[in-house]
Amino acid sequence: MNFGVSGEMIFLFLLVLILFGPKKMPEIGRQIARLLNEFRRASNEFRSQIESEVNSLDVSGKPASSRPQILPPLQAPLGSLANRIFNPPSPERLEAVEEANAEAAAIKAAAAESVAGNSAVVAENSSVETGLAPSNAAAGSVALSIPRAAAPKVAPDA
Repeated sequence: MNFGVSGEMIFLFLLVLILFGPKKMPEIGRQIARLLNEFRRASNEFRSQIESEVNSLDVSGKPASSRPQILPPLQAPLGSLANRIFNPPSPERLEAVEEANAEAAAIKAAAAESVAGNSAVVAENSSVETGLAPSNAAAGSVALSIPRAAAPKVAPDA
């Protein structure tokens, strides 16, 4: 233990002497000593509990450095990139998907042609009934009924 007396210790001693007087100094010293002993005892008890727990783990047969190992899942989640990389689809399935995409494109093209044909029939019917040439308003109303892809949103500062 180091009983070196520094300037701070002397200042604190003089301050306590002035505040409490010489009669209460021994009582204050005893109280401070009791508090320090209780603190040391509590810290030693805590340290011994920790050491006993560590020793009990070592004695139980498990090495102290072994930790439970966390393993990755056996299969990647469905639809994830890892699942597509580690489990690529079969060639037959790829062909089926390509055929389905081609059919979908053909259906869309046929639907677009039928909508265009219907608008032409509507325009002809309106011109026949009124005897006027087809107006752009009729074509515009048909064009509005065709669903269009939304334009991509762009940040205002871009």
